[in-house]
Amino acid sequence: MSTRGVNFLDQWISNNVPETVGADVISVAELTQKLFADAKAVGIGDVEIEEDTVSVYNTILDAIVHHDAGLAD
Repeated sequence: MSTRGVNFLDQWISNNVPETVGADVISVAELTQKLFADAKAVGIGDVEIEEDTVSVYNTILDAIVHHDAGLAD
C-alpha cells in the first residue's frame, strides 16, 4: 500500500467508523464501498488502498471491533 493509501485509509476509518456502528456484514460492506468511492473522488485508486492489505473489508471490521471493545486507537 502506498503511503498515500495508508494515510487515506487510516484517516478515513477515523472519520467514518462511528461509535454506534455494529460489526455486521451489511454495515461493513457499505463502509467498504464508501471508502473506495471516497478514495476515487480524491484520486486514490483501489490498488493504492489494497496493495498491502489482505482485505479492506477485514481492516474496517477490525476497526469496528476494536472500537467497540474500547481499545485505544
